[in-house]
Amino acid sequence: MSTPPDKLSIFWFRRDLRLHDNVGLYRALKSGFPVLPLFIFDRAILEALDDRHDRRIVFIHRALDEMQSVLRDAGATLVVRHGDPETVWRELLASHDVAAVFTNGDYEPYARERDGRVHAILAEHNIPFYTYKDQVIFEKNEITTAQERPYTVYTPYRKRWESALTPEHLRAANSEGLMRHFRKADPEPLPTLEQLGFEPVDMDFPPREIREGIVRRYHETRDYPAEENGTTRLGVHLRFGTVSVREAVRAALDLNDTWLGELIWREFFMMILWNTPRVVEEPFREKYAAIPWRHDDGDFQRWCEGRTGYPIVDAGMRELNATGYMHNRVRMITASFLTKHLLIDWRWGERYFARHLLDYELASNNGNWQWAAGCGCDAAPYFRIFNPTTQMEKFDPDGEYVRRWVPEVDGDGYPEPMVAHKAARERALEVFKAALADDGGAG
Repeated sequence: MSTPPDKLSIFWFRRDLRLHDNVGLYRALKSGFPVLPLFIFDRAILEALDDRHDRRIVFIHRALDEMQSVLRDAGATLVVRHGDPETVWRELLASHDVAAVFTNGDYEPYARERDGRVHAILAEHNIPFYTYKDQVIFEKNEITTAQERPYTVYTPYRKRWESALTPEHLRAANSEGLMRHFRKADPEPLPTLEQLGFEPVDMDFPPREIREGIVRRYHETRDYPAEENGTTRLGVHLRFGTVSVREAVRAALDLNDTWLGELIWREFFMMILWNTPRVVEEPFREKYAAIPWRHDDGDFQRWCEGRTGYPIVDAGMRELNATGYMHNRVRMITASFLTKHLLIDWRWGERYFARHLLDYELASNNGNWQWAAGCGCDAAPYFRIFNPTTQMEKFDPDGEYVRRWVPEVDGDGYPEPMVAHKAARERALEVFKAALADDGGAG
């Protein structure tokens, strides 16, 4: 099929920073027009970040640089812009003859609003805007109850998810095999971190490979934070799409059912966010809006800094502050401590994690915080309150993880617990029970 030489398609990278097994990119490269690959550093998102050393921006920048190197070898270039997406798109349309725009779907509220605005701009020019499913196996309302309603409990959702899965859902899109269809161009330099308003960070990111040995043993090692290779550490790669979810699910099906369950939890929370976007600011269980949270800045600051007097809580917070990562078992313990022992609003903790987690993903972060606080879908009941001491004894029995992050734990300088577990537990039970009295205290 012959095409006008200057007409092109644009593929817009967002949460899919890879050239292989990329559904939207594959569709763009099959469009019949040369493809201009685009990434936009959204100024509104960057300006909302308060850390000029934000590791996530460094991670994205490195991923873009790696793609640019591959594209350069193919005689093409990644076009990277920094600004307001609507302004960027108007500039692109003024300087290029665009046949169509392709991208992969993003399900967060801000992304949906942004895509709606860009779609309207493209419609003004009669340019189609194609979005594809790429970051999940099942999206939006693909997995529903027999009454075609969204699930609110994980276990039946998982059963339906697994029964609906077919080999076609896991088939890789051969986008990397179509590199010849990129628009030929001299390489454009990427904006530097400094030009974006950030500073370099000297750190090694988790490898993007799905390491078979770790996945095979995942069910045995995942709860032990001292275990260096106890978890896959692929969260950041799934978040930014440097690893294909289809590749991950294929590996999970072959190697470990427990890890498969974690991948399905990720999609469960994305489905909840899509169908109930109010959860960004409100409890999924609306009756939990009655909880009289303590808004104690001093107690919250001690939690943030890892000075609570509970070693495993403090180790987790210090690990997060130092590395942008926290072990998943410890995330549950620290979240339970903040919301139950300190009775501090889960939204405070959720936002703190959102600022610091390298693998931060709105749906999962929100869903897990609401789970810990007892107010989410399929949540732990409010009377389930982790005992940080017994959790440490069970999951860090030798104290290796704690001593790694709290070296003064056995010395005179380590603080006494800021609250006694028994008293804090009783207070939480009383507060939750009284606030939920109209519902009989049902969790």
